[in-house]
Amino acid sequence: MEHAPLQPDLFSAPGERPLSVNESARAVAIGDRIVPYILRRSHRRTLSLSIDQRGLRVGAPMREPLAAIDAFILKNEDWVARKLDACRASRRPERLRVAEGSRVPVLGGTLLIHLDETRGGNRVMWEEPFPSSITLCAPTDAARVLKNALRERAYGVFAERLVFYGEKLALTVPPFSVSDARTRWGSCNLKTGIRLNCRLLHFPLRLVDYVVVHELAHLREMNHSRRFWAIVGGVLPDWRARRRELKEEAAKLSFTL
Repeated sequence: MEHAPLQPDLFSAPGERPLSVNESARAVAIGDRIVPYILRRSHRRTLSLSIDQRGLRVGAPMREPLAAIDAFILKNEDWVARKLDACRASRRPERLRVAEGSRVPVLGGTLLIHLDETRGGNRVMWEEPFPSSITLCAPTDAARVLKNALRERAYGVFAERLVFYGEKLALTVPPFSVSDARTRWGSCNLKTGIRLNCRLLHFPLRLVDYVVVHELAHLREMNHSRRFWAIVGGVLPDWRARRRELKEEAAKLSFTL
């Protein structure tokens, strides 16, 4: 299995408030991610861990060695990772403020947003190659116009990837639709077809491909058995790394339209 390079866990932000005299910002490697934490020393006798929306906090005796503190965190790494993921998942993304010069992540690149009040019609103009920039013409509701434009573009990207991987899997691509689901990136139903989350457009194309192949594989195995993963792995040998990256990128997606 491929391992992604260590990356900061962007969920926690220990620098949100000034640290007190007995606090320090540190980080520890847990698996394939780096987890920042706030270390607070006091006249306590034992080590403690706590996790909330601010991230990981560690309480320690005044003279506890740093190596012992990190070892204590790693001893409880499963609990730490589970709690961090739960807190991260509970955070509601903020609505993106669409303005001249706003930037939106799209397919691993950045889409620059322009507003043009001299043109009418709530139209959009794309600059190619995609993603490059988009001009929203005299929008009465810029966020809605942008959302609709990205949804339409997502439909085209998803359609192309479904055909591409459908041919590799020797499958006839069923009807598909674009969803706004909050918790699922994709779904597959033998009667109604495939649904893909339009927010996938904000991730690199390799992660879109992982979800596409995942849902196509369900046309053969409507489960997550070894046979199912063998189908996925036959097309994407690094599916584990892509699945892990999708989870990491989803945690970083802090906005919605």
